[in-house]
Amino acid sequence: MSDNLETCKNCENQYEQGFKFCPHCGQKTNDELTIGVLFYNTISNYFSFDARFLKSFLPLMFKPGYLAKRFVNGQRLMYLHPAQMYLFVSVIFFFLSSFTIANWEKGANEINERIANTPLEVNEKDNVVVEIDSTQRKEIIKTLDKSKDALGIDEVDIKQVDSLIQAENGNQLIDWDFDKKKIDSLINSGAKDEVIYKELGMSDDAGYFEKGIYKGVVNMAKGTGLGNALRRAFDAVPISMFILLPLFALMLKILYFKRGRYSHHLVFTFYLFSFLFTLFALLMAIDRFLFEIPGWISLLIVLSTFFYFYVALLKFYERHWFTTFLKSFVITFMFSIMVMISTVSLFFFGMINS
Repeated sequence: MSDNLETCKNCENQYEQGFKFCPHCGQKTNDELTIGVLFYNTISNYFSFDARFLKSFLPLMFKPGYLAKRFVNGQRLMYLHPAQMYLFVSVIFFFLSSFTIANWEKGANEINERIANTPLEVNEKDNVVVEIDSTQRKEIIKTLDKSKDALGIDEVDIKQVDSLIQAENGNQLIDWDFDKKKIDSLINSGAKDEVIYKELGMSDDAGYFEKGIYKGVVNMAKGTGLGNALRRAFDAVPISMFILLPLFALMLKILYFKRGRYSHHLVFTFYLFSFLFTLFALLMAIDRFLFEIPGWISLLIVLSTFFYFYVALLKFYERHWFTTFLKSFVITFMFSIMVMISTVSLFFFGMINS
């Protein structure tokens, strides 16, 4: 009997001759290392992934809630796994976003540099102020307009800024609240940051956050604080999403308490955000590599995502259309607040760590 047994080189368990794969661990019994064997798993897994992604793409984009419903009901091999889908799409999304963020970072640094390098004068109260002439005003407004999406402002905000700058006979004196001329002198002389912080008024026993705030002020004075903060905030977004996504699923669980386990709501969340990231990635790719999409079209597409979310809730949870609308509004409102808090927090930490 022992002559008919072979030992698996992977798990070291015995099995009868004639098996093509070990019944214990699944490794192929003919383990002769050839080029085909070396790349078999990689190639087969890749094309399996590719085929499932293609089968999942159209339902994901045009049949809200369909994939989540099928997955929860047990049909889990035909389509791409929700977590795998999210990870794959998010990598593409953040890769394309990096080009946009680079432009925003450049615009933010231009604004910061123009403000930091404006000429100084002393007013009647002996306060150091910045005088911005008409040419500089136009350049600042132009840069603001180019970077308005990154800074979260609109045309009305830009006009208000322009009006403020033009106040007092065309010149607005902006108070830095510290001796900027002396700070600039210390920066140009290569003084240590600690010396500059002390000149700004940092306390002797300053903690991490206080030091970070003063560091952000110095970087602003150097003309690079805004751009660096924007870049660091963007770099932290993928990590923050791993916190926001479970919170989104938790809101679904609270509002649909009797409609499945928390894992079911998490499946819905993964597919929903896969759709959002795919849509935004397509918009960025078209806008960057094919043609510029008009702003009003982009806005309509973004607003249509609420309708997608509403239909997805209807299909997945199968509740009344009116209560579903109310719940979709509540979830969107609450999650928007969380995103705003997260964005402000990321930018703040970007400033103090830039």
